[in-house]
Amino acid sequence: MPKRSAGILLFRYNNNLMEVFLVHPGGPFWANKDLGSWSIAKGEYEENENAFEVAKREFKEETGYTVDGEFIALGEIKQPSGKVVTAWALEGNCDARSIKSNTFSIEWPPKSGRMQEFPEVDRAEWFIIDSAMGKILKGQKGFLEKLMLIFPKRKQEPVEKSIEPPQHTKEKPIKPIQLSLFDSSFFKKR
Repeated sequence: MPKRSAGILLFRYNNNLMEVFLVHPGGPFWANKDLGSWSIAKGEYEENENAFEVAKREFKEETGYTVDGEFIALGEIKQPSGKVVTAWALEGNCDARSIKSNTFSIEWPPKSGRMQEFPEVDRAEWFIIDSAMGKILKGQKGFLEKLMLIFPKRKQEPVEKSIEPPQHTKEKPIKPIQLSLFDSSFFKKR
């Protein structure tokens, strides 16, 4: 059975443009990577766990923020690695500069015998959709595409004033004239 992850794609409208909240994985492997390395906040889960509850838990563990509201299921996407990621979208807001992530330990440098601790997420940022498409992992682009099918990239501003219909004038209507392609009478002096 393939590994499974679940996550939340948080989005908001800023100046009427959609932005999505992405996280950058921590640790030495990802330290100098940017394009194609960002992700939705997500984490792995076991077969007996509820994916939706895991998605909310992982968002809190990776960002320090609790999410709640009207979630929209974005479905599952199989990653190039074979892992299956399930995601939900949620319109909301948080301060990307104030995230607090949990940590993990690995031997670093490799074969050194020294264990070091790194944050699971070393930073987060809000991106407009076009920028996010270049930042997010290739296997997760489908979630952005699904989000754009449900919500517009640009939110329409509410109309503050009603527009008055045009006033009818008392001018005589213009009579249409009919011409034949070969009607030479039109060109005669009148």
